[in-house]
Amino acid sequence: MFLWQYLTLLLLLTVQIRKAQGCDEFTDLNLSHAIIGTSLKTRLLLYTRDTVSCGTLISHTNMSTHPQFNFSRPTTFVIHGYRPTGSPPNWLQKITELLLARKDVNLIVVDWNYGAANVNYFKAVENTQKAADNLTAFILKMQEHGASLSSIHMVGVSLGAHVSGFVGAKLNGSLGRITALDPAGPQFTGTPPEDRLDPSDAQFVDVLHTDIDALGFREPLGHIDFYANGGTDQPGCPKTILSGGAYFKCDHQRSVLLFLDSVNQTCVSKAFPCSSYQEFLNGNCLNCDRFGAAGCPVFGYDVTDWRDVLLKLGQTKTYFTTNAVSPFCMTNYRMNVMIWNRDVRWGYITVKLHSKGKEAVATINHKAVEFKKYTETKLLAQFDKDLESVEKVSLKFSTGNVFKPKYKLRVLRLRLTHLEGTKRPLCRYDILLEENKEVTFRPLLCEESNF
Repeated sequence: MFLWQYLTLLLLLTVQIRKAQGCDEFTDLNLSHAIIGTSLKTRLLLYTRDTVSCGTLISHTNMSTHPQFNFSRPTTFVIHGYRPTGSPPNWLQKITELLLARKDVNLIVVDWNYGAANVNYFKAVENTQKAADNLTAFILKMQEHGASLSSIHMVGVSLGAHVSGFVGAKLNGSLGRITALDPAGPQFTGTPPEDRLDPSDAQFVDVLHTDIDALGFREPLGHIDFYANGGTDQPGCPKTILSGGAYFKCDHQRSVLLFLDSVNQTCVSKAFPCSSYQEFLNGNCLNCDRFGAAGCPVFGYDVTDWRDVLLKLGQTKTYFTTNAVSPFCMTNYRMNVMIWNRDVRWGYITVKLHSKGKEAVATINHKAVEFKKYTETKLLAQFDKDLESVEKVSLKFSTGNVFKPKYKLRVLRLRLTHLEGTKRPLCRYDILLEENKEVTFRPLLCEESNF
């Protein structure tokens, strides 16, 4: 009890200190506001490296009263989405801190909670255009003070992604960049480009999809579209409605968490161009030649390193997979297997890499794989972590057939190729895999003459 009282006191002191400093807070509403319905009110909270935890409410008309707003610096806008309960997004402080840590910018949190907090979703959708009008007028004022439109980056979440698009369209696509985090699908799917986000809304538009079968938008909307885990059913998210509210929002909200990992440079998620997620999982889309020497683009904040080549390619649709928790990045290997069984074998493979007491695991089970005699089978092995060096490899073959006889897979040769670095491929020859029994061995550096 004493600890709880101490923490409560500390929280109250923090709030009082922030008020004494003149800090402005994001509007905190509740469910009653959403039930009654809220009218749009757009508030702009400015944060800088000198005031990372203390927002300043900016005047829409008299910017000279805010000397901390440096118009020669780039400006990043963060725009939230639908708020059905009226509460502030729980990621706001984190995204503010991380974006300012990465780059010295004017960071503006766009607080349109009055307008987004409404149990009537259709009303919130209506307000996206009005919020965009307000932001457009503000940005034109910024331009009058010397700000460059090409140095503006908008990060929009859900409905906020379309707000960003509307602003960009009103400014004739002159904004530098729009990052859209799982753009909202309901009421926008099937609409023409002028009624939603599209690639012409900024000089560069990058989009992440995490909930295309429910709250998100299914089709590509940017110069590059990333589909994490195929754009649906994010790892670690509830699978049934029995989990309550998390069942509805977890996949959608995962987009923000993935982006935060990329800003923080927690790890790197390389994304691969492909026609479908299934083809990607099948290992048929691991060629990155179209992107030149830089290879396949990485998801998130640093994708601008591929901007020039992506603009030339038009629209690029890419896929990557993630872990259930941060660090979300997985490590990709191409796995080539040749067997010498007389009969065809069907089954699943689990691979483990071992190094200095650590273990990385890849389970290839999205479908049963066909193995034929003297025919090389190409697989994509996605490991939950990256190991600096690989001392041992473990393999397990399974068929999933409980009542049928146990089979053996006679591997003539195995080759593991790291897809995200310059590491030499690892090989092994003549391995006997008995079903459901793990076999561990030391890999060899591949001799190219053997392949």
